[in-house]
Amino acid sequence: MQVVEGGAETHRFYRETGLAAELAALVEPALGGLGFRLVRVNVLGGETRTVQIMAERPDGTMTIDDCETVSRQVSALIDVADPIAGAWRLEVSSPGIDRPLVRPSDFEDWAGYDVKVELREPIDGRKRFKGRLEGFEAGEARIEVDLGPEGRAVLGLPIALIQDAKLVLTDELIREALSRSKLKMKKGSAAHDGAGFDDQEEQD
Repeated sequence: MQVVEGGAETHRFYRETGLAAELAALVEPALGGLGFRLVRVNVLGGETRTVQIMAERPDGTMTIDDCETVSRQVSALIDVADPIAGAWRLEVSSPGIDRPLVRPSDFEDWAGYDVKVELREPIDGRKRFKGRLEGFEAGEARIEVDLGPEGRAVLGLPIALIQDAKLVLTDELIREALSRSKLKMKKGSAAHDGAGFDDQEEQD
């Protein structure tokens, strides 16, 4: 089990389903060996399926060159395993500014910013929450939400119940993301939020 300094685990709690889950299991170990972390896999239908791989380095950066490296490795893996029937194309990108939160540590890293959370099962009849992220503690994402007449309160949402979580794009978040990017670039990482690489070659 990987744990960050603040105590929040860095393994992914987010789980894909179907073909996306099969592809995630295939590519995640390989990405780890290259120094990247898998964020999410998505598969879009159509005559030619589109496989979307979202990844990043542990410090949150992802350059165009990084996307190309991941694309080459992933393409080769999928070619050998051959889990996709018919033609497909690959898209590799960074999480972007309004990123999905897929690890307990993400809730710590982005504490103080607005987040949307959808649960697998309702809590007190409610599955969707939006509010200010307060961090992660004792297996729960802590979120300050507006409860209407009851006022604002910090709720603990069990990580096991979270189906989807992502940051809400705000001016405050954009400023922070740009600030982090500049800081990492000064340290030698040419980070590009939203960097992406689209492998146009169709695979059969």
